[in-house]
Amino acid sequence: MPFCYALASAPGTNLTTHATPGTENPNLAVRQVTRGVDLTLLQVIGRGVQLTTITGIAFFVRRFTTAGSGGGAITPAPRRVGTTATTVAADSSSALTPGTTSGAIQAVFGCGATGPGGWNAMNSDAGAHLEAGSSDEFDVNSVCGVASLPFNLGGEISE
Repeated sequence: MPFCYALASAPGTNLTTHATPGTENPNLAVRQVTRGVDLTLLQVIGRGVQLTTITGIAFFVRRFTTAGSGGGAITPAPRRVGTTATTVAADSSSALTPGTTSGAIQAVFGCGATGPGGWNAMNSDAGAHLEAGSSDEFDVNSVCGVASLPFNLGGEISE
């Protein structure tokens, strides 16, 4: 049975889309360390206020074969007490450099500028997987037609 962990930025931390409308911005990186990891759930909510146009945020989950660096550290929170994750995660609360090479899209989902959205694996075989011992990483990138639109992002992984 896999161990499950929640991923979330610190409470009160809003992530944002890129300052240039229509440009992808890396907001979350999931980096494998010693055990294989499955990305099984991502949840988002737009935090826009006083908007004068209707818009949304698109999210692209990309697999890179060379890991990036930086970002604000996120410690995966175990669903079962006493299980420590080996996966490393980071968000864009500080400078996040995305991975390189490939960038194959693993999932696409979205949310409204002021509403919820998300993606989840339909079954245990449908999660996006990183092999143990690889240098791969998943990056969750946002893109929007509005500059610097705030949102919250969280999810779940299993090892």
